[in-house]
Amino acid sequence: MPLVELAPLAGDPGIPPDVRRFLREADERIDDFQVWSRVPAFVPCDFEGAYRVLRALADGNLTRGMRFCEWGSGFGVAAWLAAMAGFYSCGIEIDGELVTHARQLADDFEIDVEFVRGSFIPPGAEERIDRAGQYAWFTTEADSAYEELDLDPDDMDVIFAYPWPDEEFVTTDLFLRYGGTKAVLVTYHGGDDFRIRRKSNQPRRCR
Repeated sequence: MPLVELAPLAGDPGIPPDVRRFLREADERIDDFQVWSRVPAFVPCDFEGAYRVLRALADGNLTRGMRFCEWGSGFGVAAWLAAMAGFYSCGIEIDGELVTHARQLADDFEIDVEFVRGSFIPPGAEERIDRAGQYAWFTTEADSAYEELDLDPDDMDVIFAYPWPDEEFVTTDLFLRYGGTKAVLVTYHGGDDFRIRRKSNQPRRCR
């Protein structure tokens, strides 16, 4: 089942005032956090761009449903933005300190987002992860977050991730193997580069 690249989403939904207020606060908290704490691989993405993508997906009825999950949710900003765009949103993060900050931010803005500390790697994916190398955030030794969420990866209609360049293959591979048919994978690649891909229900062709 290959991934089908979706064309750039038409229109610009803009950034509502309440989302801008949230993003200003989130940016300040992230800046303060990064002054005194260092978490490996924690680099914020283009949050305004993420909101535009998620809003366009929701408004354009381009997803099979409205359940969203962020793999490696950090401060939880993308998951929060997904909730603002109308998704039922959750985030999975391996670092407990980041989960605490994400939950506090969501509570302060009274947004219903569930954040779980654990691994977004599905059980049984160990061999796929071993091929990717040694990364703490690609661990299969932490508790599986899906048990706490009472959901499976293929229950998610949209999965969002910000992979480092050498993680892109394994992130895509995990989605292909465990994501649901017609689910959408949104990945951020720096600058204003977002990729939006849907898992096709067509068999992969042999070459």
